[in-house]
This record gives sequence, structure tokens and C-alpha cells, in this order.
Amino acid sequence: MVDLDFFSSPIGLGHATRDIAIANNFENISTKFVTGSGAAKILKNIDFKVEDEYIPPQFIVENGMLKNSTRWLWNYYQYYKKCKKIAKKIIETDNPRLVVSDEDFASLIVAQNKKIPTVLITDIVQTNFVNGITSFIEKKMNKSMQEFIKKCDTVIIPENGPDEGNIRRVVSIVRQVSSSREELRKKFSFDKKTIIISIGGTDAGVFLIEKTLESISKINQDLNVVVVSGPSLSKKFGDSVRNLGFISNLHEMIFAADVIVSLAGKSTIDEAKSYGTPGIFIPIKGHFEQEDNAREEGFVFEDVNKLDKLILEKLEQRRNPLETKGAINAYNIIKKLI
Repeated sequence: MVDLDFFSSPIGLGHATRDIAIANNFENISTKFVTGSGAAKILKNIDFKVEDEYIPPQFIVENGMLKNSTRWLWNYYQYYKKCKKIAKKIIETDNPRLVVSDEDFASLIVAQNKKIPTVLITDIVQTNFVNGITSFIEKKMNKSMQEFIKKCDTVIIPENGPDEGNIRRVVSIVRQVSSSREELRKKFSFDKKTIIISIGGTDAGVFLIEKTLESISKINQDLNVVVVSGPSLSKKFGDSVRNLGFISNLHEMIFAADVIVSLAGKSTIDEAKSYGTPGIFIPIKGHFEQEDNAREEGFVFEDVNKLDKLILEKLEQRRNPLETKGAINAYNIIKKLI
């Protein structure tokens, strides 16, 4: 018997990284992760027990703009149905005492039907990808999402704010760094001002790498430029640029860097703010969640055209780390339910 089945959405890497931050606090709790793609790779690299089962649908992005969102939504629905079958098989085999879902709604409905306690970790309570005549499909999915949320024993939201009903707001959930910034800079050979360019787990952010490198070429400074292009892009960007591809310790890189340029995923934003690293967060245009995240930090998609100015501003910005206890707060909530 497994104490806890932890289903982590593989759509982006941020779900897995914040789940790692929570699970790093587990002691004497038998835990198994279920996910897929780059998320499974990160978890395996740091020796968590993982079932690599999910194959997530890919966003179609051209020049930084989300295309064919209706088709993506249909692909997501098909993916969701497959995930339900996978989750059912795993939950029946493991018979866990608790199921935790980080935006993997398929596992929630399976666990709730079997009367197993459930915890949902989420940034959003409804989606808004589609407009027009086909939006009724998304509205139906959002209605189902609300029903899952109401049936959860607890819903953990990594933001500031009051608790209400079964919703617990625990502030940002980020991975802890055990080394000093100076130690990490020495380890990574960051011997001058260093800019990290990160695009997450897919090639949807290639446009951001290209635009950022073009902008840096206009800046008359001797800089370290490090690209973290993820698991699907091994391209070389020139002799002066280090492309690390896929790594499991991006949080350490962010802490050690002077500036992070990234897509507007919540987990990367939260890590940068927690460590005090100035950041520029450019959303995929038409991706409602990223656009909301970026807007909260003062950025819009069109800022991709003035990255040279923004980078110079951020290189001069003082670091302002923020202490966050979101991971331990979430762990304490989960522990009480096991």
C-alpha cells in the first residue's frame, strides 16, 4: 500500500518543481509520483519514485503567439480521458490513503469516486483558452472542474490571501536552496554578470530565446549568457552562449544569476521573487494564464520588442529576496490528511 499517490500535471515543468518543494519535506511517507514528459525526468533525476505515464498535448506556438487553441482544447480532452484510465489503474493497484493532484483533474475524479481523500494544488479555478462558438466545450469542462474542487478535502493555492471553505492559500511554493549564492556562482562559473534565459519544458518559447539573444547583442557589456532550453531543444546558439538544455536544478541557477528572462510560468516567477533575482517574464500571447502572471509582474507580450532596455534596467536592480513558507505550509496540510 502507498501512503500517497501524487499526480503532477506534465503540462509545463512548474507543477513538478513546486511538488518537489513540498515532497522534500516528507519523512516516513510512502510516496509515488505519476506524471510524464520532462516532469517525470526531473523527478527521476532526484530519485523520487515515478511512473512516467502521461503524454501531454503540446501548445502550437508561432512567433510567440498561441495558435489553434480550439484544437489544443480538443487534444486536452482526449488526453484527459486517457489519464482517467491510467489513474484508475494506478489508484486501484496502490490503494493509497491520499491522492494529491497538481492540476491533474483525471486523478481527482477517480479518487473521489472511490471515496479516497483528495488534495488539489492549483493556480487556477477555471480556464479561458477559447472564445467564440466552441467555447461551450471549455465552459462544460470548467463546470466539471468546479465540481471536483468542491469535493476535494482541501484545495491548496500558492498565493497570498484568506482561506475560504476548503481552499487554503499557503503563499508561494518554491524549492529551497542549500548553498550560498557565492558558492553556486563559483560552481556554475558565473564570473561576471549572468543572464539566464529559460523557456520551460517545451519548444514553445524558442521565440523568446531568439529575441533575447538578439537584444543582448545590442548591449555593450561583457556578460555570461546561459540558455536553459528544456528537454526538446538541443540547438547551439553560438560560441558565447551556453545552452544547458534540460537541467533539474534551474532554481539554483536562478538564485545564482543576475537576471532571469523567462516565459511567464508561475513557478519560475515565484522562485525568482523568492531568491531576489530580477526577472523579465514574457507570456505566450493568447495563453491566458501566462498573460495574467506577466501582467501581475508588469509585463506584456509586446515587451519582447524592448528586451535590451529591460535587461539593462534589471542588471541595475537591487536584489530583494522574499521569505516564503509555502512548501512547508502545504506539507503540513497534506500530512494531516494521511
